[in-house]
Amino acid sequence: MATLGLSDTEKAAVEAFRQDVVEPSRTQLVVVDFWAEWCGPCKQFAPVIEKVCAEYESKGVKLVKVNVDENGFIASQFRVQSIPTVYAVFQGQPVADLSQARTEGQLKQYLDQLLGQLPIESDDKALAQEVAPLIAMGEEMLADGEHERALSVFTQIVQMAPDNAEAASGQARALVAMGQLDEAEAALAALPEDIARHGAIDQARAAIALARDARPVADLSDVEAKVAADPDDHAARFELAAGLMSNGDRDAAADALLEIVRRDRAWNDGAARAQLLKIFEAVGLEDPWVAAQRRKLSQILFS
Repeated sequence: MATLGLSDTEKAAVEAFRQDVVEPSRTQLVVVDFWAEWCGPCKQFAPVIEKVCAEYESKGVKLVKVNVDENGFIASQFRVQSIPTVYAVFQGQPVADLSQARTEGQLKQYLDQLLGQLPIESDDKALAQEVAPLIAMGEEMLADGEHERALSVFTQIVQMAPDNAEAASGQARALVAMGQLDEAEAALAALPEDIARHGAIDQARAAIALARDARPVADLSDVEAKVAADPDDHAARFELAAGLMSNGDRDAAADALLEIVRRDRAWNDGAARAQLLKIFEAVGLEDPWVAAQRRKLSQILFS
């Protein structure tokens, strides 16, 4: 805002706005709430916007309240005609009108969209960048069978970033790999509701469910003989797949389940396909192995 020709009061208002809004908006998303003491709707909305912006502070959101009676010049520059009027400002420019948001859910939806589109600097982003390589390390350890080390790494990450769903999932899956299923379930049950809905947590839940069903079999020769004697004995092949998966041979387990689908996809209400999908979710839908197995499944289903 240019200050040429302004009164001392207006110049002071512009300078305060520059310090409170413009400068912080270089790296943060600044929510500017235009209000007045006499405005009933402003007072009703105040607890909502203050609560949400406080929750989003670590995401790079800052709330600045501008009293239009005390800062009429600033309000006129934003063409404020009614209040409450709420703008989101980034890098000195209004990027969104948030005035239509009247509930926590609506305001959070607006902010989430903006934070996903703009290069906002925040404590959360900095922490996510810091823990990302640690999560990758933990996943590698888990894949290599170093379950105790993976648990140690994921537990440290959870302590650093309690809201990181990937870390919570890794911790639970490491516990599953160590046979501590009750502990894994307890860890997931303690998660906040918004974290518990994350896809990574679904992966951990699938791993727990799969482990609950698993029964390691020392000798699969009898069931292998049944399958060899009658390739259409799908119950025996399904039992073989369960034993193979329990023994850690997921390739052979997937092959057995795919063979059931190929021979009779409707067998036992699609149990083989359902079991495959459970395995896919437990391993991770983005895993290259899962992608390869899903292609095989698609070829069978659509051939």
